[in-house]
Amino acid sequence: MASKIRLHFPKELKANLLSNLSYEQSHYIKNVMRLKPGDTISLFNSMNGEWRAKIINHNKENTEFKVEKLIKSKKPETDLWLAFTPIKKNPLDMMIQKTTELGVQKFIPILSERTIVKEINTARLKKIIIEASEQSNRISVPEIKNLENLKIFLNTFPNEGSLIFCDINCEKSDLKNILLKKKQGPVCILIGPEGDFSEKERQLIIEKKEIFSLSLANNILRAETAAIAAVTIVNYHLNFN
Repeated sequence: MASKIRLHFPKELKANLLSNLSYEQSHYIKNVMRLKPGDTISLFNSMNGEWRAKIINHNKENTEFKVEKLIKSKKPETDLWLAFTPIKKNPLDMMIQKTTELGVQKFIPILSERTIVKEINTARLKKIIIEASEQSNRISVPEIKNLENLKIFLNTFPNEGSLIFCDINCEKSDLKNILLKKKQGPVCILIGPEGDFSEKERQLIIEKKEIFSLSLANNILRAETAAIAAVTIVNYHLNFN
């Protein structure tokens, strides 16, 4: 039976492995969750799947554990990306958390002409991503890239990928047929900033051969709402339709 406590362990996991949790993880299970030697936890990563592990001992700096058995094997996942322009802290945190739960594999923050927030704390967002992965029962932990310019993002986007541009100005689109045409590469959702992309940027985007425009609603959506809605809709058509 899997433990209710799931922790991401980025190093190799295998049967009978003896190793230590990080200081933060050790503090959490010892002082917050009050687990004792002999109690079990679940450890996972995208390389080795999810494993049951037994706590051996609480040391001063960390907790020692022994891996017992495989609980869940890693499985192929849809390579879904989210490219977005940074927004204010609280809406950004919610967007990252919820779209991690929904299955995004890679986050790509981009700078555009109308981007208001010019910097992000990548280390803090990585913690949010890991916590959301632990709580949502997923095996993989999404990657988050460093900030890059919109033009660089468009120029370096893989030729075998499909870029879904959330554009309120486009006519009604048939997402099901769009995704039927997808290639073998990643599917990336592109969300604009508050105030949307400039007309110059919009033309640059729609000229890309890998681009497909998608209108999410008749109303104007906040950036975080658009991201969550788009990931939900695209993920449904990729996995359940």
